[in-house]
Amino acid sequence: MDQGNTAFILIAAALVLLMTPGLAFFYGGLVKAKSVISMMMMSFGALGLIGVLWVLYGYAIAFPGAEGTLFPWAIDGGAIGLTNVLETPEGASYPPLAFVAFQATFAIITVALVSGAIADRAKFGAWMVFAGVWATLVYFPVASWVFNFGLADDGSFAYGGWITHGLQDVFGVGAIDFAGGTAVHINAGAAALALALVLGRRVGFQKGVHVPHNPPFVLLGAGLLWFGWFGFNAGSELAADDVAALAFVNTIAAPAAALLAWLLVEKIKDGKPTSIGAASGAVAGLVAITPACGSLDPVWAIVLGFIAGAVCCLAIDLKFKLGFDDSLDVVGIHLVGGLIGTLYLGFFARGTGLFMGGDFSQLIVQAIAAFAVLIYSFVLAFIIGWVIQKTMGFRVKNEDELAGIDTVVHGEEGYVLSDGR
Repeated sequence: MDQGNTAFILIAAALVLLMTPGLAFFYGGLVKAKSVISMMMMSFGALGLIGVLWVLYGYAIAFPGAEGTLFPWAIDGGAIGLTNVLETPEGASYPPLAFVAFQATFAIITVALVSGAIADRAKFGAWMVFAGVWATLVYFPVASWVFNFGLADDGSFAYGGWITHGLQDVFGVGAIDFAGGTAVHINAGAAALALALVLGRRVGFQKGVHVPHNPPFVLLGAGLLWFGWFGFNAGSELAADDVAALAFVNTIAAPAAALLAWLLVEKIKDGKPTSIGAASGAVAGLVAITPACGSLDPVWAIVLGFIAGAVCCLAIDLKFKLGFDDSLDVVGIHLVGGLIGTLYLGFFARGTGLFMGGDFSQLIVQAIAAFAVLIYSFVLAFIIGWVIQKTMGFRVKNEDELAGIDTVVHGEEGYVLSDGR
């Protein structure tokens, strides 16, 4: 067993887990002061629920081995409760449980991302039901499509899901998704769009009405997300080698360029660059580089960052033009950014991209992967959300929304500045 690689994976897992509290700060600062507890609790609720479900059966669905490569999903009965991954096979470079832990953090953050689309108006209990059902029917299977590695006889991880391995059998190249552009960002963004449509618009929804109550929280959250993203991207190599180093550098370059591009577009469009724009631009660049971080030269990562920052800055206004209330721009940043990063590989992936010595095959498989995940996630999320809304109710009452849902849903206030408390 390689203790260096084992330590690398475990540290990367800890970094990715930190991203969920970071997301709570990022989202919490973006909502109004009377909803900050509700918003942050949806991230922490996802952390608790998905952490348990992953151990019980999530890993068994996401990583069923070679037999689980068929669409749409399968399950490894022996992996329920992690019973067949407790021992490290002879010759393995790291314990299977290290990989289990690393992938658990991906499941948690993906579910938490969806919550940003329903800020200020969702019941916590309904959100938890949605999170558990969506993770079971959507995230775990989609993770299998992309990441499904089973244990080979020598203890190494082999095989692959239909998006990576299966498409390669047909087109000669598989879709590239190094760290989750499809499984995490397109997946979460599509679900966010579905929930925004199911819950409807906030009271008084229009441009400029709902403003972030705490920009320092947003910047803190973005900083924690960026820090954790090094584990997200570089850790996905599962080894401390040159590809991990490339992913690490690209995780600096792309979001830095996206941050600058977002601020530039803001300055041109609105006259002022903002702190919220800087944080959002960095996240947009992180989203876009996620699938591509191990397959781009750093210069092309910078170009990707500039494109993602500029396009996502413009995309967040689509909700006002199209009339859907994606509260915290999960669609504009994660869905759009994930699509940009995934499709960009069809042109600039090292060795296989259209402009890098390849042909149209890479672009075709990237598009198939992106839109298969988008459609599957959107349809299932809409059905799940609609059923919850029609049964137990997903949205709070309008009067509770106007009053602020922290005290109604959780009996707490984010800021108590009087009465000596």
